[in-house]
Amino acid sequence: MKTTDFACYLTDFLSKHLPGTAGLSPNTIMSYRDAFSLFLDFCSKSKKIKPEKFSLNDLNRKLVEEYLDWLEKTRNCITSTRNVRLAAFHRFCRYLQIEFPDYIRSAQQILSIPMKKTRKISVEYITLDAMKLLLERPDKTTRQGRRDMVLLSLLYDSGARVQELADLKVRDIRTASPSTVKLTGKGNKSRIVPLMKPMSELLSKYLKENNLMETHASDYPLFGNRSQKKLTRAGIAYIVKKYADEAIGQAPELFPKKLSPHCFRHYGERCKMVREDSKPARPADYSSILSPFYH
Repeated sequence: MKTTDFACYLTDFLSKHLPGTAGLSPNTIMSYRDAFSLFLDFCSKSKKIKPEKFSLNDLNRKLVEEYLDWLEKTRNCITSTRNVRLAAFHRFCRYLQIEFPDYIRSAQQILSIPMKKTRKISVEYITLDAMKLLLERPDKTTRQGRRDMVLLSLLYDSGARVQELADLKVRDIRTASPSTVKLTGKGNKSRIVPLMKPMSELLSKYLKENNLMETHASDYPLFGNRSQKKLTRAGIAYIVKKYADEAIGQAPELFPKKLSPHCFRHYGERCKMVREDSKPARPADYSSILSPFYH
């Protein structure tokens, strides 16, 4: 079967350009791949164009707009999801303008499709009282419970994204003063985040208990499952939900209506809101909720 020009360019875009030239993360590449997978499904079902027959001559602004409408009306996708799918096409068209200049006019027409404005969602936070209750849920008499308690604490103290936490290796942790964690996020960009002393001491005990202090363990995942493989993003989300459900059942008034791991990240933003006559509450208050667990 003869390969179409669309198949050649899309394959190169996803397998070479995005991870190599653009340096995008695997999660972003997967999102773009999903966008085109759904697009080809739409073309097959709604336009009767089989994926193996689809060519760049078929790709135009009208077709992409119909695909975006299909996402919203048939698949009931929210506006932000629609925009993510469109972003994949925008990036592909910028790539095509360089790699295949003959397509530049059609590419620019697709690039002119605007993103839709989304409704601004109010930011939810986890309060110190809620976090204290949450940290009391794991069973500290078991190794798994202690792992979960350290995981929740680090998620809270560092403001890490869930994937950043899942990707952490032992070498990314510095427990000596000044204590830090190296987080690698979108676009493989890294940042160093300072840790508070209680968090550092908590991590030291965790590393020692799990034999992760040795040099040979530096490339081991910081948080692993029973098979010693790193926890996945879904696994971490499950852990958060498990203890959150227990804590919410005990004191629902302390928690936001929609609690997700992302709520942990917003706490850092809240701590920057300083009243004129006070200092940020984080240092003393956060130490107090961790202290019972590392002494």
